[in-house]
Amino acid sequence: MPFQDELTAVEQLIAAANIEVIPLRGADEKTAEVPGSTTVTITCSPKFGLDRTLDHVIKARESGHRVVPHLAARMVADETDLQRFLTALSAVGVDDLYVVGGDGEEPVGKYSEAFDVLEAMQSLDHSITRIGVGCYPEGHPHISDAALADALLRKQRYADYMVSQLCFDAAAFTRWLRATRGAGILLPVRIGVAAPLQTRKLVELSLKIGVGSSVKFLTKQHGFVGNLLLGRSYAPESLIAEIAAQPDFAELGIEGLHMFSFNQVDATVDWQRRNAASPA
Repeated sequence: MPFQDELTAVEQLIAAANIEVIPLRGADEKTAEVPGSTTVTITCSPKFGLDRTLDHVIKARESGHRVVPHLAARMVADETDLQRFLTALSAVGVDDLYVVGGDGEEPVGKYSEAFDVLEAMQSLDHSITRIGVGCYPEGHPHISDAALADALLRKQRYADYMVSQLCFDAAAFTRWLRATRGAGILLPVRIGVAAPLQTRKLVELSLKIGVGSSVKFLTKQHGFVGNLLLGRSYAPESLIAEIAAQPDFAELGIEGLHMFSFNQVDATVDWQRRNAASPA
């Protein structure tokens, strides 16, 4: 992705950001308000099941959006269940899929990690031409760094890009990315970035999804307490600008952003509109 300068890099990353939506009640209406030029990703969780994800994917496609569904390996019962999910995506023209292990404590079937699903997909019929996988710049609360690195190396064989877990620490992210490139993992990366939520709510939600170390970094930043007390919102463009300012930014293989909206879709779209580069 060629950029003329740091400011242009930030604006273009924001313009090309994907917005993540959780398939909760009312999310369809919010998704319909997202500009057609913005890709929407629909999450997949043990609480709602695969069919809820599919329902929201279909409605998002009907509203004219490019959609990237999430597929959690631990929620897939068997090969038949996987084929059913993929067939449903093919029927609505979805060609991009984000495959993760999932948050379920126990797999419902034989797939326990994303690699299992990626491998199984090789012998199935589907329309997917682009596959994303997860990565963890600040580690995982239940998986060792060595195991994460090994899994990413194995998944690279089948994947086209990776999406990072939510991060607030630019130095930690770029340090991890350089080490990851040095280890032979060359997948382009989309940076997991929090939407401009009210600071108090952002801390609460971030802790729930297991990014405590990054939240600790955020709370130590100048002005954090004032923002918290005054009810101000987090400004993600500062993190993006710090990453874009790295001397080796062009060599890091950063493809774009993955916005964790926490279903604050209106605020996320408004922020994107105000900070993105204007179309050429």
